[in-house]
Amino acid sequence: MTHYDLAIIGSGSGNTLISPEWDDREVVLVEGGTFGGTCLNVGCIPTKMYVYPAGLATAAAESSRLGVDLFLDGVRWRDIRDRIFTRIDAISSGGRKYRADELRNVRLIEDYVRLTGERSFETPSGEVVTADQLVIATGSRAVRPEIPGISLPQVHTSDTVMRLEDLPKRLLILGGGYIAAEFAHVFGAFGTEVTIAVRSGGMLRHLDETVSEAFTEQAARQWDLRLDTDVTQITANDDGSVTARLNGPAGPADLGVDAVLVAIGRTPNTDALGAAQAGLDLHDDGRLAVDDYQRVLRNGAPVEGLWSLGDASSDYQLKHVANHEAKIVAHNLLHPEALRASDHRFVPAAVFSHPQVASVGMTEEEALAHADATGTAVVTAVQHYGSTAYGWAMEDSTGFVKIIAEQPTGRILGAHILGHEASMIIQPVIQAMSFGLDAQTMARGQYWIHPALTEVLENALLNLKTD
Repeated sequence: MTHYDLAIIGSGSGNTLISPEWDDREVVLVEGGTFGGTCLNVGCIPTKMYVYPAGLATAAAESSRLGVDLFLDGVRWRDIRDRIFTRIDAISSGGRKYRADELRNVRLIEDYVRLTGERSFETPSGEVVTADQLVIATGSRAVRPEIPGISLPQVHTSDTVMRLEDLPKRLLILGGGYIAAEFAHVFGAFGTEVTIAVRSGGMLRHLDETVSEAFTEQAARQWDLRLDTDVTQITANDDGSVTARLNGPAGPADLGVDAVLVAIGRTPNTDALGAAQAGLDLHDDGRLAVDDYQRVLRNGAPVEGLWSLGDASSDYQLKHVANHEAKIVAHNLLHPEALRASDHRFVPAAVFSHPQVASVGMTEEEALAHADATGTAVVTAVQHYGSTAYGWAMEDSTGFVKIIAEQPTGRILGAHILGHEASMIIQPVIQAMSFGLDAQTMARGQYWIHPALTEVLENALLNLKTD
């Protein structure tokens, strides 16, 4: 049995917990997969490194309406892929080397482990490790549905699809969430024929209904969108392609494609860790139950010295949330007498597709439920990009901002944006919500640069009938 002051399972945001304050203590870091976690290797960073060149390719197709003739001569898939992963793999390798070889007080275990108690685990070789404090930051993995053919080599998740040897001519995407939307944009912009099979009646159904409906409409114009459709079987063909059986409103139909991307969601890795067998509290979806201080719960009570962060316990599955929770855990590990709580009040998110989508706070449906519960009226305002000078210059006919607020106070409850650079335009609203700035004060209490596109946000705020 080996004992440490601190044990961390997971090298994503959990890796950031090893600060100089631990230099004189013994630390063990466990990582059975690729060092650096989901965001670095198969998530946020490489996907956005694909999204940016996809935007350049899309511009060529959309510029003619403004009198500019751009032509896309081609997309060098391998050059794009190699540029991305040459850089990312070097960061992962460098991070691994630093933890494994350069810190005398840190040991790196490169294997999957299983919990044997509240603050202990066992390696596949049989070594039992205990610690004064243990942090579970094991992240999540892509879900694969149980359908015939799902294990064929032509069937990918976000873990593998970005490293394809060649750009597929035809791609079938299963799912209607943000992963499906982003990869549809990337591959569609690069010239792939994209088909999306969505089990429900729309894309991005977790977002505000106005946004979901508008994005679904735009998606149908760009890609072969099959709503209310299940994929029931995937069969390999002699030429290396596959045939997928799609069961939609018109009945079963076969679709031949070169590759399939499964993007139906992610599930926490707590099952592989043996969290249930260790007696820890779990949500129905497999997430560890934690309190406001990120302490793991057992029978509803916090377990001393046991913490969790990121996708292993959070339902947001967002890197900026994992990073926030890591900062909270980092403080609480060192200052048990002055615990800090995580702040999940105003968590923003963005979908880097075409068009871009960003949101923070309540949807209109949630705000109406809030109004029913509190007896406080809510108001909404929708402002289109094209109503502002910059949007008019862009000849934008699809982008909009939607703001939701309490009527008597002007307190902003939520904001939802679809359109060009939505992920940046929403940031002032996040700031206002976080620091208690009401809609009218936000709109009238500062300068708004004219004719910047952010005026669409100003006008939406001004149009809220809060007086």
